[in-house]
Amino acid sequence: MTYTDVKISVPREMKTYVTYYNKDMELERNALILYPYIKNLTISHGKAAEILGIHKTDLIELYEKIGLPYLDLDMEEVEEEVSNYQKLKGAGK
Repeated sequence: MTYTDVKISVPREMKTYVTYYNKDMELERNALILYPYIKNLTISHGKAAEILGIHKTDLIELYEKIGLPYLDLDMEEVEEEVSNYQKLKGAGK
């Protein structure tokens, strides 16, 4: 994986936390930077994982660990998805 430097502006009090070097913290920070792009459907979890150089399941587990769900659906949406699946499955017979 090739890295590049990016200049970002953060509040002065954040500098210590942004520049602290630890591989696990660096991965988590970079995953958090990508999360809004997953949430707004610009990229997929798979693409984000590819960018980070990890497996998709590892990225999903990382997000779960910090409280960001893989599926962001309420119960009504889940029921609708299940209903649609059942209709499609029945239509294929």
